[in-house]
Amino acid sequence: MDQRPLGRTGSSISAIGLGTVTFGREIEEEASWPILDYAVEKGITFLDTAEAYGGGNSKVGRIASYGIDDQREVTQEMHSSEKILGRWMKARGCRSEITLCTKVNSGSDAENIPKALAASLERLQTDSTDVYKLHSPDPNIPIEETLAALNKEVLAGRIGVIGCSNFSGAQLREALEVSRSRGYARFEITQPPYNLAQKEVEEDLFPLCREEEIAMTPYSPLGAGFLAGKYSSADAELPEGSRFHIVPDHGDIYFKDENFRMLERLRQKADEMGLPMVRLAMAFVMSSPDVTCTLVGARKFDHIDNALAACEMELDPELRAEMAAWTQ
Repeated sequence: MDQRPLGRTGSSISAIGLGTVTFGREIEEEASWPILDYAVEKGITFLDTAEAYGGGNSKVGRIASYGIDDQREVTQEMHSSEKILGRWMKARGCRSEITLCTKVNSGSDAENIPKALAASLERLQTDSTDVYKLHSPDPNIPIEETLAALNKEVLAGRIGVIGCSNFSGAQLREALEVSRSRGYARFEITQPPYNLAQKEVEEDLFPLCREEEIAMTPYSPLGAGFLAGKYSSADAELPEGSRFHIVPDHGDIYFKDENFRMLERLRQKADEMGLPMVRLAMAFVMSSPDVTCTLVGARKFDHIDNALAACEMELDPELRAEMAAWTQ
């Protein structure tokens, strides 16, 4: 597996990262371990988790946001993703082979950062995490306060590199300026959504990350399953248990006429090339020169195999430009 630079740190990460949000939510621990084993065997050593990933967390959050309780989760264990990953690393004795990333979303204030980090490290059964990200911007806490708290943890050796997820270009630029002026550790890695139907980061984040040499590790290359071709129109009945059925907000992002037209073009092009739609859609993301590492989720080996095949594709620049124009 190709290794890519992790910002300006001198370290590197695998070109594909395994997102573990499904662990304890869609798949049980006994199914998660073989997925982890297989991913690492194939050279996928960047593993992404978060304190918010868990069957119990998902259930609580869904009820609070949508009033839905459909018993979707395979376990009610809170923070199950971190716990499963921690138990697996301990059993396999492979912590040194892994580039570990976890995220905080419970509060970005100076009091919570060390508490949340300590709790994550305990669940992960490790003394430090290679990457620690803010799961999303916290409008209630000045970024100066957050970065000061994160910097202390970096100096203490409990965090290797800090980063952010779901930040806009303006928010990331502000954070970089604060780090520069205060002498704090800076964000070396960012994690936005990016796919054929959601390309805003190309203009908002890509130029800044290129200029500042920040690792770009996008998630949702298949648009929460939208680009797998399961949906034919905004009026179509949503499959029971699908992400769009469980989290209706995803429909607001993807269920647009131009995206359904793009989806049909993707289907036609994939058929013409004799490829699965998902492989071609992932290849679009992975072939971007601005993308360092693409995060993919997996519930079975086939999902990893498709990601590997997409990463190995040499997508013709003309074809990529054609695909990019499908939603313009």
